[in-house]
Amino acid sequence: MNHFGLIAAAAAMLTLSQSCEKPGLDDSGNNPYKALELTTKSAEFAREGNTFAFDFLDRINTAEEGDFIISPLSMQFLLGMLLDGAQNGTADEICKVLGYGAGEVDAVNEYCLSMMQQLPSLDKKTKLSIANAIFVNKQYSLKDSYRSTAGKYYMAEVANLDFFDGAGALKTINGWCDKQTNGMIPKVLDEVSPDMLAYLLNALYFKSQWKEKFPKGNTANESFTIGNGAAKKVPMMKHNGHFMYQDNNIFRVVRLPYGNGAFSMLVILPQTGKTIAEVTSALKDFDWNGFLSGMVSCDVDLWLPKFETKYSKKLNDILSDMGMPSSFTTAANFKAMSDAALCLSFVKQDAVIKVDEEGTEAAAVSSAGVMATSAGPGQNVVFHADHPFLYLITETSSGAILFAGKYSGK
Repeated sequence: MNHFGLIAAAAAMLTLSQSCEKPGLDDSGNNPYKALELTTKSAEFAREGNTFAFDFLDRINTAEEGDFIISPLSMQFLLGMLLDGAQNGTADEICKVLGYGAGEVDAVNEYCLSMMQQLPSLDKKTKLSIANAIFVNKQYSLKDSYRSTAGKYYMAEVANLDFFDGAGALKTINGWCDKQTNGMIPKVLDEVSPDMLAYLLNALYFKSQWKEKFPKGNTANESFTIGNGAAKKVPMMKHNGHFMYQDNNIFRVVRLPYGNGAFSMLVILPQTGKTIAEVTSALKDFDWNGFLSGMVSCDVDLWLPKFETKYSKKLNDILSDMGMPSSFTTAANFKAMSDAALCLSFVKQDAVIKVDEEGTEAAAVSSAGVMATSAGPGQNVVFHADHPFLYLITETSSGAILFAGKYSGK
């Protein structure tokens, strides 16, 4: 099986015209800007989570030639639930992948709970939902302590299903995913195996309006250079306005805020002569938060393709390479979940995104199968995203990355 990747941040220093200015956040009207309230430990985990996200992004980009969309935050929730069921070396490996040291289970739980409680209420113009579920083979049972922890920190729905009734169990699990993603991801499993102890799932759904919508009348077919150097026509949205901007000798970034500014899309465009691979590699060693703090507002001539991307990938190999190989072997220890737990059969993520003049709608489902023992004013910036680019959907105050993807026109 395959696995999931992460990406850290890396880049060089930027050069900007002094005529650009730093703007304030939108705090007007009845939808004021709100920041996350995180403990020092949780704020640290948010930063480490971006390291995880950039490593993940780099590995996915290496594996894929075409477009993709992933959710680092959704994967953090799934790994957090798995971590609570792990012990000894298996738990230490999962902590390491998440960016924490061994034994930091409580810190991971507290961070995930804070995100679940606060993210959905930051912006009235953003619909954001986070849901977790554990579907258990009725032939087995979860430990009471694990059920309690999953309920307390992840608000996880726990249901016992007859896995020998594969069609019925499949309908229930896929139906849950369909409901939690507002129909964007109607299916994550093709079959339910009676050899499984449980299926663990996280669903993340996001829908929001741009703070400044793209005028629909401006959208026109324009030339887009795809990865192999060939050109094709794509529907290109166009807008001139004040946007936060930053650049360096590897890439350029513009921030497109949603609603009250609590969430944003960051479009990362490689500099001329640079590739997406060079950008993702650089991000892994980069002070990303420092880079973002240096963003300033400029008058931007912005072009952005109107697009939709669907993506699905098993992540066993990627997660193993990231540092948790034992989870997928008989050396795994998930005995804190159940005495019958053996190892992970698979970890998988399905995600989809739609970007248009109004805003963005995105969803992701991260799933795992656990086998049972029996089995500015001033300078004008021209930012035309007319060649392959990366994008991130982030929470502004923490920098937490909800979604990350690549658009290459393929």
